[in-house]
Amino acid sequence: MPLVSTGELVSAAAADGRGVAAFNVITLEHAEAIAAGAESTGVPAILQISENAVRFRGGRLSAIAAAAAATARSSSARLALHLDHVVSPDLLRTADGEGFSSVMFDASKLSYERNVEATAEAVRWGHERGIWVEAELGKVGGKEGEAPLDAHTPGVRTDPAKAAAYVAATGVDALAVAVGSSHAMTERTATLDHGLIARLKDAVPVPLVLHGSSGVPDAEIRAAVAAGMVKINVGTALNTALTAAVRDHLSANPHVVDPRKYLGPGRTAMTNTVATFMRLFLAV
Repeated sequence: MPLVSTGELVSAAAADGRGVAAFNVITLEHAEAIAAGAESTGVPAILQISENAVRFRGGRLSAIAAAAAATARSSSARLALHLDHVVSPDLLRTADGEGFSSVMFDASKLSYERNVEATAEAVRWGHERGIWVEAELGKVGGKEGEAPLDAHTPGVRTDPAKAAAYVAATGVDALAVAVGSSHAMTERTATLDHGLIARLKDAVPVPLVLHGSSGVPDAEIRAAVAAGMVKINVGTALNTALTAAVRDHLSANPHVVDPRKYLGPGRTAMTNTVATFMRLFLAV
């Protein structure tokens, strides 16, 4: 099936009061698991490749982007391709021509004024090429290379009035907000501020994005979608499933050297995790 645009999937989910999951791709097995999970549930999904994943590939985007795009196109599921947490303007500009219909430009480490300026420029560039642009306001902790951040620290969460001003000033198509989740959580213990999500939904005219959803329990995700969250980002949960399955297989079979023997179970574990998250949106 041809790639679907991220904007189309997110807009349709927002109109229906549903969520749409965006899963991080690091290896080909990640992409295959996302496609298989989407096929098994009949729910569309977004495959996203982060700047960190590109850095892991020696800074070369083309190969992993081509693999993810080819996997999506060979699937019967409705799948989109998204470039995530882009800090580098040079990497941003490679999205055009690689199959990406959307990009998350991450200027959250900059001052508010510089964030607005840089993001508005990214939006202008993207919209000239038909690329949907997501940005972030607030501090969603747990990013690689950053000190741990308590999601309940005063001043961390996104202010609705500031979010409205930010969206108006930048023209972004979606906004990632800080409402109590954190990146890289390996246990699903996060508690979200659902009242804040509802206020943010009322304040801004674009879909809201929840980063760090791997650490959010099922009931919290359902409540977040009901309150106004639309794009739900999941990364660490796939890595947790993959690593546990590989560990188990190698522990039981210590002499195995063929990577297919342990990557196969790892891919299956990720597929099951994808399907579990996607079924949440069937129940909303």
